[in-house]
Order: sequence, then structure tokens, then C-alpha cells
Amino acid sequence: MGAVNWGGMRELYLKEVRRFWKVIFQTVAAPVITTLMFLLMMVFAFGRGSTQIAGFPFEDFLVPGLVIMTMIQNAFANTSSSILVSKVQGNIVDVLMPPLSALELMVAWTMGGVTRGIVVGIACTASMAFFAHLHLYSIGMIVFHSVAGCLFMSMVGILTAVWADKFDHMAAVTNFIVTPLTFLSGTFYTIDRLPEWAQFLAHFNPFFYNIDGFRYGFLGHEASRPLTGILVLIGVNAAMCIWTYRMLKSGYKLKA
Repeated sequence: MGAVNWGGMRELYLKEVRRFWKVIFQTVAAPVITTLMFLLMMVFAFGRGSTQIAGFPFEDFLVPGLVIMTMIQNAFANTSSSILVSKVQGNIVDVLMPPLSALELMVAWTMGGVTRGIVVGIACTASMAFFAHLHLYSIGMIVFHSVAGCLFMSMVGILTAVWADKFDHMAAVTNFIVTPLTFLSGTFYTIDRLPEWAQFLAHFNPFFYNIDGFRYGFLGHEASRPLTGILVLIGVNAAMCIWTYRMLKSGYKLKA
């Protein structure tokens, strides 16, 4: 088997992908429809006529924020639901018994979440092309922030599922942490419209840098320096990797 159980890690990753692919209408089509409803509702309510934000039509400005918001939320949902369902049903042992290390478990679960996030993002972008003009400024920034955001939220999903004892706990994290932080990070607006104190707090929100950098990849518009956002996301992901690995290594609420 060698130092790394590549076969086992690959199979666990494929299990995660097959899990969401078997119910694609729920895991991919439903988020796309919801995101399109957000776009149409916001445009009809606030963006009719010649409304512009940062020099772009309102719908063009909205698209990148809505896409990356949907991507990271689905990356979180994939890992958190997979692990918590296994814990509640009692079949988490089927994953813990094979010779997979904490690092191998983390990589397989995380990449499963990233895959779902990317698939949802591609589907959302393709769907929104019918309702808005898609700009393209930097493919590199789009790819980096797509992967970095989904990695971050996949690991948040692992931590949440390991900590949670029931679905109410996971719902609390989703409703009181994940959703507010994504909505208040410039998804629908530029943060210069906020009061100064709110703008100051926004710069401590990693979701802000993720959404702002992703939008920069499409529009070339930034509310913070792109390099700052890259460094913040690298640092946050490094910290999350260490935290997630240590929690899985300890067996907290999994083996204990």
C-alpha cells in the first residue's frame, strides 16, 4: 500500500462524488434554480432600467457574487451532510475501519466537497449567461478563488459535522454563521456602501476576500487589493487544514 493509501483515498473521494451525483437534481439543479431566482428577483426589484454598480450593469455585477456564494455553500453542504448522516445512521465506522489516515480522510472528503462546488459553479455560470453578460478579466483569479473558497468551506463542513450531534447543530452553523457571513461580504453590493464601521469589520471576514477576488476575476473590479485576498485565503486554508487534521487525528466524536 505504501506510505499513502492512494487507492483507499481515491475510492472514498469517488464515493463522495457518486453520493451527490446520484441525486443531481437535488444537489446541482436545485442550487442553480435558487441562484437564478436570486438573480431575477434582485434585478427586477432593484436593477431595472440603467442601474449600474462599479460601472457595470447590475445583473453583470451580481453574477460573480451569486456564483461563488452558491459554490462555497454547496462545498460546505457536501462534507457536512455526508459525515453527519453517517454519524447519525451509525455507518461512519465503514469509513473509519479501513486503513485510511486522518490526512487521507481529510483530503478525500475535502476534494469531494470541492468537486461539488465546482460542478455547481459551472452549472450556475452557464445558466446565468442567458440573463447577464459574462465578463472575463482573469481566469487565474477565477480558478484560484473557486478552489480556495471551496477548500475552505469543505473543511468548515468537516469540522461542523464532526462537532455536531444532530442536524439541528449543523443547521445552527448554517443559519447563524455561514449564511450571514456570505450575505454580508459584498455578494449583492460593494462594501463602500456600508458605514465605515461595517467596512472595517468586513475586512476581517474571509468570505469578503473570496467573493471580492472571484468578482475581480470576472470584472476587474476590486474592493481590496487582490494580493491581500490571495494571502488571506492561503493563510485561512492553511489554518483550517491544521485544525481539521488535528481533529480527525484525535478521533474527537468519531472514535471516542
